[in-house]
Amino acid sequence: MSVKILLWNRKGCHHCEELKAYFHEKGYQYESIDVEGKDYLRDLLEFKYGIRHVPVVEIGDEGQFKGVIEKDYEQIEKLIEDYSPIVKSLEHVFY
Repeated sequence: MSVKILLWNRKGCHHCEELKAYFHEKGYQYESIDVEGKDYLRDLLEFKYGIRHVPVVEIGDEGQFKGVIEKDYEQIEKLIEDYSPIVKSLEHVFY
C-alpha cells in the first residue's frame, strides 16, 4: 500500500508552486488537481473543508484522505508518515 498525495492548485498561486517544489525536492509523487476556471472543483473543496482557496493537500490511501489546508510542511510529513506504518511494520517483520 502506498500513500497518495493530491495537490489542489491553480496557475499563478505562489504557495502552490512552493509545495510542488517541496514535493519534487523530497521525491514525492503527487497528483495535481488544477481548479482554475472549474467552480465545481472549488465547490467540492468548500463541501469538504469549508474553503474555496488553494493550495489544499490531501494525503491518504484507498479512498481515505486527510486534508491540509495550510502550507504546513510538518503536518504534511506527519500524515505521510501516518499512512506509511503498515509498510514499515511489515519491513520490520521480514528483515
